[in-house]
Amino acid sequence: MAETGGIDSLRTIDLSTEAPAEAMKKVLESDTNFHRDFIEQPPLIPHDIRGYKVNKDVNTCLQCHSWKHASKWGATRISVTHFYDRDGKQRADVAPNRYFCLQCHVPQADTVPLQKNNFEPVDSLK
Repeated sequence: MAETGGIDSLRTIDLSTEAPAEAMKKVLESDTNFHRDFIEQPPLIPHDIRGYKVNKDVNTCLQCHSWKHASKWGATRISVTHFYDRDGKQRADVAPNRYFCLQCHVPQADTVPLQKNNFEPVDSLK
């Protein structure tokens, strides 16, 4: 067994056996935005995204959240920051480094934290 350096693992199962898959967590749906705990925290997704496709050929999120379609669907428009590439150059469409929404944005699930923590948001966000 490898030395962990005093770091606890979140893994609670024996990897030599195949465990049954956990039940899918219930997504918390909301008509309002979830609060953020730190500056520049990506907004949480307030709806279920099961079945959404986000790959190099299609991004289902943009069907509602693009600047062109957001008002039609009453959706939040993607941030203007998503139109700047990694070199800071403004583009006419979503920058490739911001195209894969699910790298930063996730739905809020009704579940318990994997690890307890005592994080406190900055005073300006309380």
